[in-house]
Amino acid sequence: MIETKEINPWKWQDQFGFSQAIEVQGGKRVVYCSGQTSVDERGVPVHIGDMAKQINKALDNLETVLKHTGMKLTNIVRLNYYTTNMAAFLQAAPAFGPRVAMAGCKPSSTLLAVSGLFHPDLMIEIEATAIE
Repeated sequence: MIETKEINPWKWQDQFGFSQAIEVQGGKRVVYCSGQTSVDERGVPVHIGDMAKQINKALDNLETVLKHTGMKLTNIVRLNYYTTNMAAFLQAAPAFGPRVAMAGCKPSSTLLAVSGLFHPDLMIEIEATAIE
């Protein structure tokens, strides 16, 4: 039986929906997901210029990858965000934060500003580690 434990010596991170660390015991499988972006099934960027829609499309793509492993957002223990526009990302948080929270996903997390992603029209890439 898998057990996860949130490690949060402070409370400030709660408003952002992540944990400082996740302790995992008894897991039988780990899935490392490549960074997911706002692309369609052919790899073509979509939702150009709209951070909220790009984040949600990247999460859709992440859920698709996880579904093919038999997992869900709930299984995620590590979620990293790479953005080319930090202000737009923070402004878009209300458009995706509840979705992640409702899925029972409160992983350890890192948010990084980067100068660019694989395509100049992309503003967000989301990378995950999931356990079962």
